Amino acid sequence: MANSIGNIFKVTIWGQSHAPAIGVTIDGLPAGICIDMDKLQAFLDRRRPGQDRYSTPRKEEDRPEFVAGLNAEGLTCGSALTAMIRNSNTRSSDYDELKSVPRPGHSDYAAMVKYGDARDHAGGGQFSGRLTAPLCIAGGIALQILEDKGIRISAKPVMIGGITDESLFLKRIDEAREKGDSVGGIVECVIEGLPAGIGEPMFDGMENRIAQAVFGIPAVKGIEFGNGFGCAALTGSENNDPFEYKDGRVVTRTNNHGGILGGITSSMPVVFRAAFKPTPSIAKEQDSVNIHTHENVKLSVKGRHDPCIVLRAVPCVEAAAAIAVYDEILMDVNGVMADNK
Repeated sequence: MANSIGNIFKVTIWGQSHAPAIGVTIDGLPAGICIDMDKLQAFLDRRRPGQDRYSTPRKEEDRPEFVAGLNAEGLTCGSALTAMIRNSNTRSSDYDELKSVPRPGHSDYAAMVKYGDARDHAGGGQFSGRLTAPLCIAGGIALQILEDKGIRISAKPVMIGGITDESLFLKRIDEAREKGDSVGGIVECVIEGLPAGIGEPMFDGMENRIAQAVFGIPAVKGIEFGNGFGCAALTGSENNDPFEYKDGRVVTRTNNHGGILGGITSSMPVVFRAAFKPTPSIAKEQDSVNIHTHENVKLSVKGRHDPCIVLRAVPCVEAAAAIAVYDEILMDVNGVMADNK
């Protein structure tokens, strides 16, 4: 199913941007896990909208309600865990024009073709970045479990609007916002503590699993691991990472491979970067079409939208990576994790 990911730690996202609620169902969680709810809420708050002028003005509390999967003591009970977040600050009338006029750069036109008038256009429906809130519930839980195993995942923006100087990121977003425009950027994520031997070759490689999860975040248009596209300009002697023994284990002196060789972890930190396109919903006038009247029209998008989604996307990248990594660890049939405890 398009809304599900995972083999053992199976995550299904449900709801739409302006539906009464959005949520997630997680199957495969072991029984007896105690979820730190305060820590989970703090993680969700990092992507919560309406906190400053650099994000959408839409204000939502994003407090998850757990309706299944926990026992009276708050421990996972082995059943599928379901959590929901109520949407409380919707303004669906802002999107009335989009019933007929698709936003350039958005999923509107493709959704019109696939689903016709049955699609939910309000707020982008199931294509909205709003659905990353339940993604962060699942990812936040996975992050806690991985942390207990000594695995840490952290991400940060490394480029916004073509600028790599972190001190200028907010200024660049402000410039775009004042012009009714938007900017994109790049988020870098590092996974530390994974032992060598996690993953599979070919189609189930660690890169494949992470990339599939990360591409579930709306607006992601590219991903690279280690040197990524940069290695195409290097020689083998420049790109190869020499092996050596250090403190009794095999490591590499450099990490151009980004912690993954042949789809399998090498024990070095897994490093990847995800590219985010600029928010397509902008106030600046654009050319579009009316699919019902077959006319060329002008469109200036109303509603409340982020001038740059990169800042709020950082925890989403961490969540997606955690979901992929934890599921792969549960599939660790060779017992690599057990051998490295």
